[in-house]
Amino acid sequence: MRVALFVPCYIDAFFPEVGIATLELLERLGCQVDYPLDQTCCGQPMANSGCHADAAGAEALFVRNFAGYDHIVAPSGSCTHHVRDHLVAVPQTPEVQAVRKNTIELVSFVHDVLGVREFPWARFPHKVSLHLGCSTLRALRGASTSEVLEPAFNKPAALLAGVQGLELMPLKRPDECCGFGGTFSVFEEPVSAKMGQDKVHDHLQSGAEFVVTPDMSCAMHQQGCARRLGLPLKFLHIAQVLNGTSSRTASGTANGSATGAAA
Repeated sequence: MRVALFVPCYIDAFFPEVGIATLELLERLGCQVDYPLDQTCCGQPMANSGCHADAAGAEALFVRNFAGYDHIVAPSGSCTHHVRDHLVAVPQTPEVQAVRKNTIELVSFVHDVLGVREFPWARFPHKVSLHLGCSTLRALRGASTSEVLEPAFNKPAALLAGVQGLELMPLKRPDECCGFGGTFSVFEEPVSAKMGQDKVHDHLQSGAEFVVTPDMSCAMHQQGCARRLGLPLKFLHIAQVLNGTSSRTASGTANGSATGAAA
């Protein structure tokens, strides 16, 4: 299967190891992966800030890069959500509509399109808590939520169940926002910080060593909160775990990249 890989700009800048893990994972799963070299921001920050018209250039470039692909896979729920639901600063031509429809978050692609549940190369003998960003959780329907009466499901947890040695630790408030919210963390810093502190304390009380997430922007925020509180939590993208990141490598990347981004 031939797919295009969309690596969001903040992952490219702060967490390049996540983009590499995503590429390697897709190739392990039998995909032929193209990486358009001219790709950059999808326009989400401008839209989140209320300056959606200013996103037109970034959105037009995104469409030029990814037109013609049946699947455009991204290791980011929020960027996928923007492209699928809010990429409207450019005329909605058939080409634009196709790109929007074909953009899919990594977990959804592996879980729903490829139907993979086992990762025999992956071993991660650690206690792990799971964080789903609001876009992944509620917009992309990555898991059931407490405010909706429906059968329980959790796509990232279903994938992590296929990793040898991993123990998933339950949170008291698993579907609560961590407070990042893109530019919300800039405009409403005190509220954002308090929400982040509450979230990392929830991770810590679960007994988790690592926080695993499909949303590194949330991880960046929570890593900063944990670091300032002196909490011994490490953060990884789910692609790194599914791709078989070793315990030693995990400790280095989880501390190094996220700490640098949050500084």
